[in-house]
Amino acid sequence: MKKMMIQASCRKCLQACLLLLLVGRLQGRVTAPEHLEAPVEKPFTLTCSVSRDRGESLKQVRWLDVQNQILLSYQPGNRDSVSGQQHVELATSPKDTSSIVIRRVGFRDEGCYTCIFDMHPSGSKQGQICLTVTAQVTVDSNNKTAVSGKKVSFSCSYGLPEKVTQITWKYTPAQGSSTDVASFAKRSDPMIEPPYQGRVWLSPSLSHSQLTIQPVAIHDEGCYTCLYNAHSGETKSSTVCLSTYVLPKPQVSYKTTSPGVIEANCTCVSRPPAEIVWNVERDNRTMGPPVTTQLPQGDGTTLLISTLTVQSGLLKDVSVKCLVHHKGLESPIAVSMNTKIGTALTILISVTTVAALLVMSLCFCLWKCFLRKEVD
Repeated sequence: MKKMMIQASCRKCLQACLLLLLVGRLQGRVTAPEHLEAPVEKPFTLTCSVSRDRGESLKQVRWLDVQNQILLSYQPGNRDSVSGQQHVELATSPKDTSSIVIRRVGFRDEGCYTCIFDMHPSGSKQGQICLTVTAQVTVDSNNKTAVSGKKVSFSCSYGLPEKVTQITWKYTPAQGSSTDVASFAKRSDPMIEPPYQGRVWLSPSLSHSQLTIQPVAIHDEGCYTCLYNAHSGETKSSTVCLSTYVLPKPQVSYKTTSPGVIEANCTCVSRPPAEIVWNVERDNRTMGPPVTTQLPQGDGTTLLISTLTVQSGLLKDVSVKCLVHHKGLESPIAVSMNTKIGTALTILISVTTVAALLVMSLCFCLWKCFLRKEVD
């Protein structure tokens, strides 16, 4: 029992000694993170703390920039004493702690900063923080759509072009491996890979890169990645995926299949497949629902055929329309069977013919009268 008590006492003494040793080491030390990462174009705070020895007082704090020039200096408790460079400011901080804010981090702010605490009577104590400026690659949109035969552009931005040696655009189809499309490096012209030459263009920029395809083809559908290569060997990338549309151009035809029965067909080719809806004016006097057939084509499009059977007498009174809906259209395309228009056209032709005959008769009569006057 006595032996256990002695061991416990020794353990407590050892812990007390370690604590005193740790406190002794911390006293008079400057505490600061060794390495930090700051996002470009954003404000960022640097902080150092000092632990004083007994009898010490803090007279002044100085911050040195990456060039060892005075970044900011001040006397604690005296705001009027603050002086330094314009792009930094002093932040509010607890006692024995100093914090400064870089208002807008840029590439030139990368490097190591020194915080110096001028103590009385022991002298200066300092710490160091090394800052790495970072940026993310951003694209204007993660998903894009384009109509076959038109133009599409992809934009990619990186906030630290000073770190970049080259930007490369890669294409990845839905099935298959990635291939290079175009690239641009410092002190060179944009390079377009042979399969894309003549219809692909790349802007000569490392900060804001734009890839343009014109005309877009169905086989261009897939994902495009802009890849930034840095001096350090690090790479940053972002991806945008493209969907290609082929817009429908519907056509309507009809024929008489049996006495009193007409079969109407509405057809269109599109990508992705369109949707066909029949609209019968006033009431739906059809002979059953429409029948739709989808026929995939070899080029990636789909032929859609919608067949509607109606009574022939219906076409004399009402308008029958084919409405085609598609993702690439702002509003559906309507195509009429022109039955009512045909009747109106017949009437118009008849009236025009009668009027023409009347005019010709009048001209003939005038001509005869003119001849008689000449004879007289």
